[in-house]
Amino acid sequence: MIADIQQINRLQALDLRIEALQREISTLPKHIAKIEKTLDSHLRRVEADRAALAANLKERKSLEDDIKVQDQKVSKLKNQMLEAKNNEQYRAFQHEIEYGEKETRRCEDRILQLMTESEPLEVNLKKAESALKEEKRQVEAEKAKVVERTAVDQKQLAEAEAERKDVAAHLQPELMKNYERIRKKWRGIVVAEASDGRCGACMITLRAQFAQDLRKGDQLMFCESCGRILYYNPPVAFEADLAAQGR
Repeated sequence: MIADIQQINRLQALDLRIEALQREISTLPKHIAKIEKTLDSHLRRVEADRAALAANLKERKSLEDDIKVQDQKVSKLKNQMLEAKNNEQYRAFQHEIEYGEKETRRCEDRILQLMTESEPLEVNLKKAESALKEEKRQVEAEKAKVVERTAVDQKQLAEAEAERKDVAAHLQPELMKNYERIRKKWRGIVVAEASDGRCGACMITLRAQFAQDLRKGDQLMFCESCGRILYYNPPVAFEADLAAQGR
């Protein structure tokens, strides 16, 4: 019976290890997806900053072109104004010239405003691009670690599953049936040590007769409260332990 308990304990340890490895293997891709999502968010932000700066430069170029057009138009109107036949024509030319000059000033004011706005945009974009470059490097490094870690986990998982299969094959079918039933109920914790007259899992006090029978170790016993397989590990006195080691 002691041998069965040892094998069940070994089986439980393997199952917990297998579950942990499976959980890690399934979690690693999610971790990569999360950091890639963050990277994508930062990339979109940088692209938005680039687009804003590009729009700023485009508008400034358009305004500079408008100023050239207005300057040429005003220059032409001034020449034509010199040939005005009467006051009415003169005032019409003057009105057109004033409108053109007003448009030029409006464009110039807007260009100054855009230049003021572009300075922080350029600074922030350079910082964001630098940070994004470093973040990409870190993400690639993290992905490489995940690939390596996954390969290690999968190898260990295969070894643990092979060992579990071997252990399970040496246990009696009825014992395996009970083991699987309890494991399903308590999510992996099948075996518990009885100490101080209590079940080490649910901490419920054992009946005196039950505890006495458990100490004999000649039969497989289940906790009357939680149903887990119980075993008794008798304490060893310090002096006796030293004597057993020949000290």
